[in-house]
Amino acid sequence: MLIYVLFLNLAVAFVKIIYGTLTSTLSMTADGYHSLFDGLSNIVGLAGSFIGDRPPDVEHPYGHRKYETVASIFIALLLIFVGVEILQSALNRFLSPSVPEVTAISFLIILGTMCINYLVTRYEYKQGESLRSQVLIADSMHTKSDIYVSLSVIVSLAAVKLGFPLMDPLIAIVIAFIIFRAGYRIIKEGSRDLLDMSRIEEKEICDLVMGVEGVKGCHKIRTRGSMGDIKIDMHLLVQSDMTLEDAHLISHKVSKKLKSEYKDISDVVVHLEPSSQRPQGSNSKKTS
Repeated sequence: MLIYVLFLNLAVAFVKIIYGTLTSTLSMTADGYHSLFDGLSNIVGLAGSFIGDRPPDVEHPYGHRKYETVASIFIALLLIFVGVEILQSALNRFLSPSVPEVTAISFLIILGTMCINYLVTRYEYKQGESLRSQVLIADSMHTKSDIYVSLSVIVSLAAVKLGFPLMDPLIAIVIAFIIFRAGYRIIKEGSRDLLDMSRIEEKEICDLVMGVEGVKGCHKIRTRGSMGDIKIDMHLLVQSDMTLEDAHLISHKVSKKLKSEYKDISDVVVHLEPSSQRPQGSNSKKTS
């Protein structure tokens, strides 16, 4: 999937960079470099997906999905780097003004690349949702930012054509901030996984679990992980005179119910306790 996106991004990038450089159109050249880093991020995404799909092993008992998260954050850092470069180029244009050459071909190139980016973004995002791949979704957000960037380039080209050349570096600055925003969103989501932030509300899980026959209470519910790989551990209270076999069966029912309700849950660890035992440090439900 990412291989096809890689080739499309590289083709789009080189067309915009070459023509933008020939016509001294800063906004188009900046848009081209943005697309070029899209291609580089595809390579990072391919590597992250390949490693992240490996099964758990002795050294990585929880799997390798965090490698994919690291890859998505690296994509965001590339975005921010591009934004800084574009911002610097725009400020230099204010110090050394020049009038770019705008032709009908300029508009055709931008419109054509916008159509390609739109199709790529929709397809890549759907694949990311289907495969529960954080890196695919992050990369689709990256590619989606190209569409807004290209729209701003069209405004810039039209303004230059009408005799307002300063719109070219101004639009380049807008592009830089769009890129910064996309990078921030990716880092924010990736940090939730790396910092083991809670993924599902404790009360929400407990309300669902209490619907399983035999469950008398639940507490110490913890969730962590990333899209497609959320892990839960929790304590369940069952009847104190229940056989170990029956209690174990209840824990399986709880795990099955949670996984059927939340498609991102990959593992549920249940610790069983007798209902007569008072839970420690809990803010969840208990019945006795």
